[in-house]
Amino acid sequence: MIVLYGATGDLAKRKLLPGMFHLARAGLMPERFRIIGTSRRDLSDEDFRRLARNAVEEFGRESPEGEPWDAFASSLALVGIGDGLGALGEAVAHAREELGEAARLLHYLSLPPGAAGALVDDLAAAGGSGLDENAEIIVEKPFGTDLESARELNAKLLSVFDETRVFRIDHYLGREAVQNLLAMRFANGMFEPVWNRDHVDHVQIDIPETLSIEMRGDFYDRTGALRDMVVTHLFQVLGFVAMEPPTSLEPATLMTERAKVFDAMPELDPDAVVPGQFDGYREIDGVAADSATETFVALRAFVDNWRWAGVPFYLRTGKRLAEGRRLLTIAFNQPPRRMFPLDCRYVAESFGFDHLTFDLGDPGSISASFLAKVPGPAMELGEAQMDFSYATAFAGPEQALEAYERLIHDVLVDDRTLFTTSDGIERLWEVSQPVLERPPRVHPYEPGSWGPEPIHDLAAPRRWHLPGHRV
Repeated sequence: MIVLYGATGDLAKRKLLPGMFHLARAGLMPERFRIIGTSRRDLSDEDFRRLARNAVEEFGRESPEGEPWDAFASSLALVGIGDGLGALGEAVAHAREELGEAARLLHYLSLPPGAAGALVDDLAAAGGSGLDENAEIIVEKPFGTDLESARELNAKLLSVFDETRVFRIDHYLGREAVQNLLAMRFANGMFEPVWNRDHVDHVQIDIPETLSIEMRGDFYDRTGALRDMVVTHLFQVLGFVAMEPPTSLEPATLMTERAKVFDAMPELDPDAVVPGQFDGYREIDGVAADSATETFVALRAFVDNWRWAGVPFYLRTGKRLAEGRRLLTIAFNQPPRRMFPLDCRYVAESFGFDHLTFDLGDPGSISASFLAKVPGPAMELGEAQMDFSYATAFAGPEQALEAYERLIHDVLVDDRTLFTTSDGIERLWEVSQPVLERPPRVHPYEPGSWGPEPIHDLAAPRRWHLPGHRV
């Protein structure tokens, strides 16, 4: 039994309902299931089924037709919760009669942080109604807005659910390319030996977006890029990049190694953070006329352990930037001795660093960039690249699960590999707290640019770079 709070919202329409239908068609949902949507509006089961059908037609990969759709639609129901959770308790009890007493109950909170906390309070007050019986819960990011609110939300969750029954979902970790980091490092003998401070000069994690804040002015103005993207998505990717080799691929072992990375991160230095706001942001509906909320942030972080001490991790994300990318770049050290003449067309100093880049988009790719000799009589160096693409390397890439589909399936099979703990979340807010308490000055930037100019001083003497941007 999946109780979907926020069932008529944008996330449910774009990702959750189409994703669950795809899982059902692929045979990856339980043999028997019910999806109970909730709404504060007066809607019927048929209204919900029409909404779901429209969502699958617009955003899904399969058409809502025939027996597969009829079976999926028959699992859908909608309950109003404007007057409390009483009717929801009755609907869950009815579904339990159909599926059996041993049926698992999953609460999916597709809600903003404030509403999520209030809903957990309602679940706690409804004890004995059957809504906490054999129940688990999925919570969407951001998991709080600072250390205090994260602790408050975690305390609420753990007052109703055991930690092993809480799934904090971050859709970036559901991407094939993010998980391929594990395979790349630990299944191949050529990478792990150089994955350390002796060979890596710096790491760059880049998630620029061309999109604006769309219709989320009020929410975004209370959140900003640091809370919305860095503390959740980018830091979680950093955890996969920097973790030590686990003793096994068991979820608990992987979660422990990622937690060690977060423990080794010093608090962010506000002087090493550059926030920005694109011109025109304050004119958007829901945004304060004098807003100082950042729509862009670039920062330098460190992992203070034996593997990574002294290696900077440069993180950058923002709205209305020049390109939409999702990239992880490992930049390697230059050779200790220059062997090529200075009048080479491309010397190492002008090219920059040899690098390995993971495109974390869908379907994703991996590229290695390096210097090679240009054919001809002279010793000239040119930029060369080797590429791996999921779209062409394996048969049947269309069968791959999208990020939300994979994470929902992981919850259904109780695989916690790609989820984090309350301690991990609170630690990341501790790391970010100095910037939240003493926010740096927000710099303006032009839409379509790469952010404010001070980001170049932040990276100096290195430079920000993206694959395909030739010297």
